[in-house]
Amino acid sequence: MSSEGVTITVRLVRSFEHRNFKPVVYHGVNLDQTVKEFVTFVKNDVALRTGLPPPFKKYRYDTMKIIHQAHGSKTNELVVSLEDDEELILLEDSILKAAGVANETELAFFCMDDYRKYKANPVTAW
Repeated sequence: MSSEGVTITVRLVRSFEHRNFKPVVYHGVNLDQTVKEFVTFVKNDVALRTGLPPPFKKYRYDTMKIIHQAHGSKTNELVVSLEDDEELILLEDSILKAAGVANETELAFFCMDDYRKYKANPVTAW
């Protein structure tokens, strides 16, 4: 499977409180690259992607976390689960495959500072 790559959905999280996010689908992702390489690729792609509102293009994303894997259970959280950070947040030096990313995995891409603030006070605004 890794020779032709896999399909990954990256959820760009702009605001946890306002549930403001946009999913972007990537096909042909090589799972043998590092998380850091994939983060750099996604940041570059998002900055140039047509159809994304400017606030999403210019946002300071720095962390990826597994939200959902194919045939796994989904969380009830509307944006991203606040549980299991140790297992689900991807470390930039790890290889995607070793970090648990597989075909049809859904990842959240967000700013860690925002995540920490939201986790300390998980209130949503409408």
